[in-house]
Amino acid sequence: MLTPIPRVEWATRLGFITAAMGGAIGLGNVWRFPYVTGKYGGASFLLVYLGALVLVATPLLMVELGLGRSTKRNYTGALKKLLPGTNWYLLGIMGVITLILILSFYFGISGWMLAYFFKFVSGSYSSLQSNDVAQEFELFLNSPWQLVFWQSAVVLITAYIVARGVNKGIEKVAKILLPVLFVMTIGLVIRSVTLPGAGAGLEFFLKPDWSKLNAEAILAAFGQAFFTLGVGVGSLTIYGSYLNKERTIGSNSAIVAGGDTLAAILMGLFIFPAAMAFGINPEVAGPPLIFLALPAVFLSMDYGLVLASIFFLCMFFACLTTTICILEGIVGYLIDEWGWSRIKSVLVSCIFISVIGVPQMLSFGPWSDIRPFGKTIFELVDFFVSSIMLPLGGVAMSLLAGWIIKDRLLLEINTGSGFRVGSGFVFCIKFVAPLAIAVIFWYQL
Repeated sequence: MLTPIPRVEWATRLGFITAAMGGAIGLGNVWRFPYVTGKYGGASFLLVYLGALVLVATPLLMVELGLGRSTKRNYTGALKKLLPGTNWYLLGIMGVITLILILSFYFGISGWMLAYFFKFVSGSYSSLQSNDVAQEFELFLNSPWQLVFWQSAVVLITAYIVARGVNKGIEKVAKILLPVLFVMTIGLVIRSVTLPGAGAGLEFFLKPDWSKLNAEAILAAFGQAFFTLGVGVGSLTIYGSYLNKERTIGSNSAIVAGGDTLAAILMGLFIFPAAMAFGINPEVAGPPLIFLALPAVFLSMDYGLVLASIFFLCMFFACLTTTICILEGIVGYLIDEWGWSRIKSVLVSCIFISVIGVPQMLSFGPWSDIRPFGKTIFELVDFFVSSIMLPLGGVAMSLLAGWIIKDRLLLEINTGSGFRVGSGFVFCIKFVAPLAIAVIFWYQL
């Protein structure tokens, strides 16, 4: 048995809120949220999504934070401490593997955001026309040295912050990045909604289209709520382990979930009006939206290079706060369970994750013809993580919390001053969350 390491705590509640919120805000808020919202009826989908956030995602967020705070350990260590002599700790190990795979491609995609920020801020895109954007993106994806360079840049930045520790690294950076991220995003929204023709985009996003709200849309809303907070694999358990007991878990979780939702809505308020003002299909998702459609929009706008620089800086900040959170989940496991130092944990983790991440990035370009099981390397890893590991982890966590450690967990969640949960939370964790995630799992497969 390893000797317990004295646990640091967040210096301020604001530090925890911004760090946890940053961990939740990521690619899902801009990569996927606008697309699924537009595809499934705008505001009608948004309402179901908010309901799913309350019924499934936020209760699981409370579970993760509660596990961490009650045990002062990482996810695996928390399960070992709460359920000694059982195999439930394997769920934590599965979570670490999932986090490693997520971070292996998250580093790379985050590098794209950083690369495009520098492309616009340096003025290298100033001479391009809108129809040149696709060609430039294709050249970027087929340049191995660029893909590896920008991935490595994000790895080094993330590693430096996490290596500095909770207070001097993660908390300090989060308290700066999150407010800046929201201020810049609000600025983009203001510019977007004042464009000629922006009203059509606002209507598309905010006016309910109930004809598109079918069973598939409801499943998509629950899936989006579940994935946007990144719950189910214990990534935020480590943040909970640094949390004091002054405020209830419910109070903290509500703010984190609310901030994540606000970020997603703000992105919708920026993307839909801007896209429709310039005749872009608002149902476009993923790389075509971020790296093809939106750069073309920026190049057609007054002060487009400035706005594009701000946008990609926002995207990089959103990604960076997420890579920090994921890496800390992995590092916390190595420190708690293997007894490694923080520096060693960060160094070994980043080297290993970078190595398995490079083939995934190359699969967008030079290695795109390598297709095991009919998928590119990136698509295969993404399918394994999104369609198998995350749902399985979510179902298992909700069953554990709702049926095995319910009473202890509920006591921990309600410790402190602030918002408390009761029978409604228990019902959601015992029945709604596992059923909803299981149905999503089945539908994806």
